[in-house]
Amino acid sequence: MEIFGKTILELRKMLDEKEISESELFEYFRKRIEKYNPSLNAFLTTCEISNEENKNGILNGIPFSMKDAFSTKGIKTTAGSRVLENYVPPFDATVFAKLKNSGANLIGKTNQDAWGHGSSTENSQYFTTKNPWNLGYVAGGSSGGEGASISAGLSVFGIGEDTGGSIRMPSNFCGIVGLKVTYGLVSRYGAIAYASSLDTVGPMAKSVEDIAVILEQIAGNDPFDATSTDFINPPKYTSKLKNSLVGKKIGIPKGYLEEGVDPEVSESIKNSLKIFEKFGVQIVEIDLSTTKYAIESYYLIATSETSSNLARFDGIRFGNNRESFGDEAKRRMMLGGFTLSAGYYDAYYKKAAQVRTAISNDFKKAFNEVDVIITPVSPTTAFKIGENINDPLQMYLTDVYNVSINLAGVPSLAIPSGVSNKGLPMGFQIIGKHFNEETILNFGYKFEQETDFFGVIKKGLERYKD
Repeated sequence: MEIFGKTILELRKMLDEKEISESELFEYFRKRIEKYNPSLNAFLTTCEISNEENKNGILNGIPFSMKDAFSTKGIKTTAGSRVLENYVPPFDATVFAKLKNSGANLIGKTNQDAWGHGSSTENSQYFTTKNPWNLGYVAGGSSGGEGASISAGLSVFGIGEDTGGSIRMPSNFCGIVGLKVTYGLVSRYGAIAYASSLDTVGPMAKSVEDIAVILEQIAGNDPFDATSTDFINPPKYTSKLKNSLVGKKIGIPKGYLEEGVDPEVSESIKNSLKIFEKFGVQIVEIDLSTTKYAIESYYLIATSETSSNLARFDGIRFGNNRESFGDEAKRRMMLGGFTLSAGYYDAYYKKAAQVRTAISNDFKKAFNEVDVIITPVSPTTAFKIGENINDPLQMYLTDVYNVSINLAGVPSLAIPSGVSNKGLPMGFQIIGKHFNEETILNFGYKFEQETDFFGVIKKGLERYKD
């Protein structure tokens, strides 16, 4: 009985037809974690199978993992930091509560850059997660543990947090699918904050259909989160995956596939656009010129908010004292404190906020012309462990194509498009209008079905097959 690489719906069928029991499925993944995690460093904490059951839930009995940024009652939650190395929350994050109500079984909490500060998990205060495709390379960040776990088949799906690419980057580097949702679509209640106006909670999985299935369970209004959507009943995302793309338009921002992008990555995306043209999609060049200021704007806003958010971790009520903060957290708190200080607020933070508005307006203008926008996720494939860690600015620039999307608050789907000559995954992201996840999932699903990159990625990881 083969389980490796199966999707949520394939496992759902196996469970429903009694080919395997919930406990047997959970044990299968638990043993895989024992076997492969010592070399991958994906998990920080593993869990026992839940005794709670919801026989009507589509995710009932499906093992999943979560980035260690989410509160889980009775289960240690560290946010990748030594400050919280012994913290056990007294409540559940809303996203976790919803998944439990759908019957899913949490198998473990995964490694991340401490507080979400990073693009490679090298800022985790525990260990660096390694890329399943090549252990000498990073898995991405900050949700790198999730990317490695799903890619190597240690969990069926996962939940990450994306502030400036932290779902999309590890998805891209590890050859899986990851969705950065519209700001507010999924509740942030119980998620340990990095930058509150940029943080989003979203699914990571093997296929676009899996992403749609998970999103139907976790999206919607939450009275505990004042920034959450008014949707009481979110759209049925799985029902629109197969819609025709004839007459649709894809926007390609000027220069995005040229300067600074690895030629192999650029060529992969250009070949992908030809696939969309077969569906009757028109490719249109658009202008997103203000996004060239996105990195500067993002890091001024994000560090300002993180300096405020991390001020609560003083070691008095819970957690260790501030001496336990790592270098990257200290760097961002100092920068944020400076940006918000008297005499500098107008010169830095206020201008960054104005740039953010300009970037958001640019996206709105572009979506008057096109249905979706396609860009790289990263200028390169995964980089070597240690390659950028001593150059913070270079590390920040790896998210150059991601942060503008968080500033604008729009959704984006990272999807694989091939494997490089070095044997590392490549991909792109499909960006949509606010609360228009069904459209980007539709584009992603049609592409995935036509190219079978799901099969290509699965074959590339056969070294992890039982």
